[in-house]
Amino acid sequence: MSKKRKNREKKKKQSQNNMESNKKTESKLSREILSYAVVIILAVLLSAHLSVVVSGSMEPAFYRGDIVATENVNTYGIQEFNPYTDVHIGDVVVYDAMWYSEPVIHRVIDIQQINGSTYYIIKGDNNNVQDPYPVSPSQIKSKVISLGDALLVIPKIGYITLWFRGL
Repeated sequence: MSKKRKNREKKKKQSQNNMESNKKTESKLSREILSYAVVIILAVLLSAHLSVVVSGSMEPAFYRGDIVATENVNTYGIQEFNPYTDVHIGDVVVYDAMWYSEPVIHRVIDIQQINGSTYYIIKGDNNNVQDPYPVSPSQIKSKVISLGDALLVIPKIGYITLWFRGL
């Protein structure tokens, strides 16, 4: 076999090896990009289901700085529960209060009909009196997830958020 032919075959083999190597690199890069995308999507979905506790009004169920896991009335257009029918006495809900600028996380202690409409009477476990106003279902934004009788709580991690927000 001539030298020229050997060189051509050698270059052809090197070219094929380079192409295979490039395909493997592209495949690894694609998998890495896909894994980052999955992590980002999961983080966005999880963050929409977590609320930071800003006061001690629910002690000892959970404490200031804890994070509670919630199911939401509306997460990116998906209704996870209906605040008109799926809230019961004993549930811990997150609602937009007329008397406080941040969402309030308290327990439903009674359900009343007022002028033909349903309202929830809500109170913090550590408070002596119920919240100042009855809460309409439209004010409820989420419900704390419970596993049996235990609320789903991640202790103390929320202090970072409280510190950044100056609360």
